[in-house]
Amino acid sequence: MTNSGIAGEMSGRPKLELTDIRKNYGPVEAVRGVSMTVRSGQVVAIIGPSGCGKSTLLRCINHLEEPTSGTVRLGDQEIDYGNKTNLPRGRALARFRARFGMVFQQFDLFAHKTVLENVTIGQTVVQKKPWDEADRVARDFLHRVGLSGMESRLPRELSGGQQQRVAIARALALSPEVLLFDEVTSALDPELVGEVLEVVRALAADGATMVVVTHEMAFARDVADKVVFMDGGRIEQEGSPDDVLVSPANPRLRSFLARFHRDAG
Repeated sequence: MTNSGIAGEMSGRPKLELTDIRKNYGPVEAVRGVSMTVRSGQVVAIIGPSGCGKSTLLRCINHLEEPTSGTVRLGDQEIDYGNKTNLPRGRALARFRARFGMVFQQFDLFAHKTVLENVTIGQTVVQKKPWDEADRVARDFLHRVGLSGMESRLPRELSGGQQQRVAIARALALSPEVLLFDEVTSALDPELVGEVLEVVRALAADGATMVVVTHEMAFARDVADKVVFMDGGRIEQEGSPDDVLVSPANPRLRSFLARFHRDAG
């Protein structure tokens, strides 16, 4: 994949930096001082038990949830959430969010629009691309996720795995700098999980910068450059897949992995 918006080489300069991110819902601390670095072309997998704050953190990265405090830096743009009077709003916020591609647990496709229309609409409405250019880009990415020939189908005519691949193509078509995946296989039947993970694997091989919240441990081990384990709103351990998933030092992580493997078995 050669699209410059989603490909990159590993470099010394971080693509994405989170510093002391906190998110409170009233008295509840969902994210408690998370700092993390994602370099260009790097795949970071975030794992942890349900309710540990990993999905909330992902939504804080692109301001779907406004952090209570901390900073998010993407390239040369930094947002300081401790300075509430200087936060991006309106078009400035829309431009910031557009630098990310977000793929959710649920597919969130327009039920009354075809596959092709679902992938072109963001390009024509948000990015103001001419229709013919949006059509070409959409068809290209639908081909890359294995959906050529399905352009005229409606979402209800697709399997869950196919719908999720449409959602991935829609995100890619907007040329994001960083891709965010939030448990993209959790709503799928087990036999459909593999086809979606293969698309994500191909993106990783092509150099996309990605943050992936996942419960697929084998996928995290095989694809991620770095694995982050969260518990209770904090990062408890991070490192290479071998360090985190094969030889975990943190007792809570060891307990989580043991329970996960028991449940999976």
